Amino acid sequence: MKILIVDDNHDFCTTLADIVHTQGWNFEIRNSPDSALAYLQEHSRSIGLMLLDIEFNNQPTMTGIDVLAKTVRAYPTIPVIMISGKGTIETAVRATKLGAHNFIEKSLLSHDRLKEVLSSAIHKVGLQKDNSALRELIKEQGIIGSSKPMMEVADKVMRYGRTDLNVLITGETGTGKKLVARAIHAISRRSKNSLVTVDIPNIPRELFQSELFGYVRGSFSGARENKRGLFHQAHKGTLFLDEIGDLPPELQANLLLPIEEKVVRRVGATETEEVDLRFVSATDRDLIAAMSEAGFREQLYHRLRECEIHLPPLRERQEDIPAIIEYYVSKHNTEMQDGKTIAPSAIEFLQERAWPGNVRELSSVLKVTLQTTQQEQLTISDFAQLSNHIGHPTGRQTSISSDLNLKDDLARVDQLKLEATLEKCRGNVSKAAAMLDISRETLHNKIRKYEIDVQQYRSKK
Repeated sequence: MKILIVDDNHDFCTTLADIVHTQGWNFEIRNSPDSALAYLQEHSRSIGLMLLDIEFNNQPTMTGIDVLAKTVRAYPTIPVIMISGKGTIETAVRATKLGAHNFIEKSLLSHDRLKEVLSSAIHKVGLQKDNSALRELIKEQGIIGSSKPMMEVADKVMRYGRTDLNVLITGETGTGKKLVARAIHAISRRSKNSLVTVDIPNIPRELFQSELFGYVRGSFSGARENKRGLFHQAHKGTLFLDEIGDLPPELQANLLLPIEEKVVRRVGATETEEVDLRFVSATDRDLIAAMSEAGFREQLYHRLRECEIHLPPLRERQEDIPAIIEYYVSKHNTEMQDGKTIAPSAIEFLQERAWPGNVRELSSVLKVTLQTTQQEQLTISDFAQLSNHIGHPTGRQTSISSDLNLKDDLARVDQLKLEATLEKCRGNVSKAAAMLDISRETLHNKIRKYEIDVQQYRSKK
């Protein structure tokens, strides 16, 4: 691996190169932003660290901050240390916010001090590159996979998560966008504060402003007291705008100023309030196409997409399917106090499927089959019937197929899980609620919703 040195001061580059060489690293020198970016385009995989100047006299139109921003977005796995002869606190803060690993001022560094700082930085970066703790943290969020596409996702999550940049997460439905949002927050400096989710499709248009920005007492009929909005709840933390592509165009303008200036005004208020939060958004829609059709505001798109993480569909990382299966089988066995396994031939069968619903579809299929199959080891025959119907504990048939939308399928999975648990608990609602980790009231509401006859499970005693 090489260290890329980017500075227009040739003598200083030579000094840096000598120190880098004494630490046992190879190096490459570039003296302008354009040449540095061109080199990265061809050789980014060979660069382990970049030392980057702030000001370039030979190209006043592009600064080191510009190079930093481009590098963080295009090559998020390359750590960058900014080195400046004209450093200011504002510049250092901006560089850190964009994702710089460190900021060093030339005027404060002697040769020995520079050697010490650089050695420490190289050592620290080397440790972080081999540190599996962050990857384990991602796994703890339920993001499973070691394929090349998922390692690229993991690298971006780790890199962007340490910044305060707004992140747009894209990908087909069921690829795990919510999990990535949680991972970004968990890795960020805001992790000790709240991650607040805005479920865009389920907020009525007429309540959008009051839900997000809050309101003051007396601002409308029923406003008996001041209310904090979701922006306030996410103060010091992260606001996750889920399904941002579903936000109607006429409401999108309401987000421009709050995102840009980090200020909100409650409904009925005359003054604004400052909020400190980071924005993460997700969508399964093509926002570029939506913008061309006037369905999404370009200003909002660029504010939300300071960085982008695209999640690959499951069909493009089928080598991850065995690990995903193992994860959900283990989760099932823990939750249901079970000991199920899946035959290798059945794993191969599942690995060959296209999974248009991605990980969410696979996990739903696994839940249903694990909870409705009696034998300890599941075989191909237990999954092959999924193309038609899944056997229901009461003898009815519940289908999971492309003829139904994913929301309907997930409702059926929810119903089957409730019934399988009630059967296991012999109709004891309290015990079933405890096993499902929900309240008795919630369970009773679901029983009414799905018209489940609890008595039939009690009669099997």
